[in-house]
Amino acid sequence: MLKLTYLSHSSFILDDGTHTLVIDPFLSGNPTAPMKADDIEAQFVVLTHAHGDHLGDGLDIAKKHDALVIAVNELASYAAAQGAKAHNMHIGGAYNFPFGRLKWTIAHHGSSSPDGQYMGEPAGVVITMGGKTVYHTGDTGLFLDMQLIGERDAIDCMIAPIGDNFTMGIDDAVKAVEFVKPGLAIPMHYNTFPVIEADPDEFRIKVAEKGFNARVMQFGETIEL
Repeated sequence: MLKLTYLSHSSFILDDGTHTLVIDPFLSGNPTAPMKADDIEAQFVVLTHAHGDHLGDGLDIAKKHDALVIAVNELASYAAAQGAKAHNMHIGGAYNFPFGRLKWTIAHHGSSSPDGQYMGEPAGVVITMGGKTVYHTGDTGLFLDMQLIGERDAIDCMIAPIGDNFTMGIDDAVKAVEFVKPGLAIPMHYNTFPVIEADPDEFRIKVAEKGFNARVMQFGETIEL
């Protein structure tokens, strides 16, 4: 059993009933966030890259709850220097944690901290937890190797940006779903700011036209995968 909660933007909580993991918890300063950082309790904090709308409240949550930050090497080292517990990894690497298996994938984007420090490569992440496998693409453009990600792991749920400008737009995200062939596709990274306004129902309809299942999650909604 795996419960998935959408916190808006690119932030999600994964909960298998024993372990709780939060991805890219951007809540403070996020006009669409349905919860505050103080409302989040997690044992693991996964950060796909260091931009402020993804690093967000991650380090504060980690330090408050003695949670483990999991990130690519440079970002994990930065988290440790800020006083958080961290597990350093890098793209292509996988590791078995108490909650399950986590593997980093490539993402075409950038990564620097809010204070301008280089934070290594941006990444996507494949998490197997509670008997399900979730692919959170991180911020990325479309890339052909998404086909390999779908071939190497049977993806139950793919979470992909649709807001355009900084990431894939709707049509590229639909093509990404075609590449990965997940059981369920969920849009993210839209409508937080005017520059990334997008219609998630357009994504859902276009994914359905390609023969795949998509769902638009409301901010704060929880589903069971």
